[in-house]
Amino acid sequence: MRYLLSLFAASMFFAVGASAHAAGLGVTPVDQFSVPEGFQVELIHEVPGDTEGSWVSLTVDPKGRLIACDQYGGLYRIDISGDDPQVEKLDIEFEGAQGLLCAFGSLYANVNSRTFPAGVWRLTDTNGDDQYDKKEHIIPLNGGSEHGPHAMILTPDEQRILMCAGNNTSLPKNITRSRVPENWDEDHLLGRMPDARGHNADRLAPGGYVVSFNPDASDIELVATGFRNEYDIALNRQGELFAYDADMEWDVGTPWYRPTRINHVISGAEFGWRNGTGKWPEYYPDSFGSAVDIGPGSPTGICFGYGAKFPAKYRDSLFICDWSYGNIHAVELTPDGSSYTGSYKTFATAAPLPVTDILIHPTDGAMYFTIGGRKTQSGLYRITYTGDLADEPVPAVDSSAQALRDLRHQLEALHVGDVSADSIPMMLENLSHEDRAIRFAARIALEHQPVQRWRDQVVSLDDPRARILGVIALARCGEASDKAAALSGLNELEWSSLDASNRIGLLRAYGLVAIRLGAIDADEAKPLLAKIDGQFPTGDNQVDRELAQMLIYLGSADATAKVVAEMKASPSQENQIHYAMALRDTKNGWTPELHRQYFTWFSDIQSARGGMSFGGFIDNIKKAALQRVPQDVQDQLASVINPPQKADDAVTKARPFVHKWTVDDLLDVTTAEDHVANFERGKEVFAAAQCYKCHRMGVQGGILGPDLTSAGGRFNAKDLLVSIIEPSKVISDQYGATQFLTDDGRVVVGRVVNMNGSNLAVMTNMLDPSSQTQVNRDTIETTKPATTSMMPAGLIDTFTDEEIADLVAYLRAGGNAKHPIFQK
Repeated sequence: MRYLLSLFAASMFFAVGASAHAAGLGVTPVDQFSVPEGFQVELIHEVPGDTEGSWVSLTVDPKGRLIACDQYGGLYRIDISGDDPQVEKLDIEFEGAQGLLCAFGSLYANVNSRTFPAGVWRLTDTNGDDQYDKKEHIIPLNGGSEHGPHAMILTPDEQRILMCAGNNTSLPKNITRSRVPENWDEDHLLGRMPDARGHNADRLAPGGYVVSFNPDASDIELVATGFRNEYDIALNRQGELFAYDADMEWDVGTPWYRPTRINHVISGAEFGWRNGTGKWPEYYPDSFGSAVDIGPGSPTGICFGYGAKFPAKYRDSLFICDWSYGNIHAVELTPDGSSYTGSYKTFATAAPLPVTDILIHPTDGAMYFTIGGRKTQSGLYRITYTGDLADEPVPAVDSSAQALRDLRHQLEALHVGDVSADSIPMMLENLSHEDRAIRFAARIALEHQPVQRWRDQVVSLDDPRARILGVIALARCGEASDKAAALSGLNELEWSSLDASNRIGLLRAYGLVAIRLGAIDADEAKPLLAKIDGQFPTGDNQVDRELAQMLIYLGSADATAKVVAEMKASPSQENQIHYAMALRDTKNGWTPELHRQYFTWFSDIQSARGGMSFGGFIDNIKKAALQRVPQDVQDQLASVINPPQKADDAVTKARPFVHKWTVDDLLDVTTAEDHVANFERGKEVFAAAQCYKCHRMGVQGGILGPDLTSAGGRFNAKDLLVSIIEPSKVISDQYGATQFLTDDGRVVVGRVVNMNGSNLAVMTNMLDPSSQTQVNRDTIETTKPATTSMMPAGLIDTFTDEEIADLVAYLRAGGNAKHPIFQK
């Protein structure tokens, strides 16, 4: 039950060729691509690595020619007007641009290099010979890291340039103004731990960012912060900005893992990247979260399909490139109030396909993209639509959504410049707006105003949500002398009257007061403990995570016992790890039995799997916990703290074989009208079958396989059984594997997750993402889509038919205990 891959069957896709010859180091052949029916892939140029390098960025010049840049070399111009493309190296000393833009009579190039000065350069042709002969370093930046300076695009009014940079890029030194309040900090109530392998341990807020600047960069404005590594940005028809931000793949399996995601980049946004365990959950009210979660990958180029000679649904899609898994996804964004939500489908895929940049050509309406990076084999491709195109109009603008965007824009206009105190009431009024983006814009506007204008008003606002957000603003902008008023304002709010979102906001507000304005002492803690001490657990996963942290911070006498119990009971390894980490430093409420249960967990979790840092994180939590345990207690628990090594700690205790089930065996029991489904048992089977390791149900579980929360809304009981029992019957391109046959007869089946030069890293076991097989591309004879799913068969053969019936009911209900299927 670990990989319910066929639930995402992409019936519209076809593999252009069943098998493809990789020809050693040759570029990925077009007959290896899977694309929607009616589309055609063409190889325009196979980039010779020894002379032209490996291309990572792409743009169009005013004459319709493409310009590309080698990651470690120069600039190349490609004339695609004839049958045979003409490639020339531009006659200017330059290298390493990961962002290119032709604008204002110049070529702007954003360099990310250790051997050439990093940052934004403006290249111009001063003598009309069609060669750039002048270069100006207009925004110096630090570079060389893969999380460095990246893409550039024009602003909606085409008067300025937007530029993005990853979290290893320091802010430009000469920022003129900031839409983001310049009060960023780490903001962790119980502290955080750096990455277990030391990655970016010294990088602190604000993380990756977006700025805008005028043509000569004499005016630079900070737009948004808190990214990990957004390689590219794009604007929709309404002028709204989007980015595709990276995950930290080493975090997979932990509660702080954040999948690659589409962010709606609003003015002043903070997206909460912090190093190590410190990533803010997207439900924090002071983080703006994501519009669409994508999953594991390595984001590179993105663009909207505007101007493409494609069917309408693709013209309005946001195309995003995933370098690691070799995918181009089409994201469909839909208005959600003044912001957006959406979904995605894979548009084009092949293996390997390290996609680096993408664009729609304004003249021929075709999609062009490059593959390459890290000195891998590079190529330039074109995708066109060969079917008939209907004359479909541009979709009408949703007037209600536009009205909400207009209101948000009014508030965003207050993020810069001299703002009258007369605007304060508008900001305060919209702190209670039902739209999250409008509330966010209102709080940011407030934080840009002198705190003396509003500090007394926010602590007494009538609406609970408005008061919570007002206190968050006060905590971020105020002084220690504001703490008493802030706590008093929060203490007046009744826990029972708040929904889950406001409970999370309340706990975050208390936390920020403690972090920013001063620690909450014993007397100040009493009213808060009276409010929340008996509430844990609530049954809401997100609320409980925040409650556990706050109770432990306040020194609640009962917190340790309750959190240990919840840690043991949770079916999700992410929840278990969250609680184990929250408990690591507390000295309150421990008994010998609780210590035994807590440290036994570290042995139990050894069977769990995650990214490269997973095991190190677990070890470091244990080490931190031991530092607060007296030596005599450690001696008494020696056999628990350091248990004898098992023969194979990674093997989950085997369940006895029950039956080799078929769909026909189980169809009657799973569809019987008189079957009384048992929610708890279905949930237990979902956990026992290790489904959580790869699949999400609600807010729990892994991300390597499809999210199953909505599976029951799309598939009936038979469909679900087929997907579980016959996982290879239909395999989605999105989750399918590739079979590699090498010249020595070796067969490797898995997903390409990384590349470096000629070497491919292939993940062969999605239960253990850190386990990878190295394949040298020079040795590959053939590649083809694997016909066997990475989800093993037989996963439910250790369960009874009644247990399986409850599992199917649990899936059909989307993990909802109140679903009618459990109310018979």
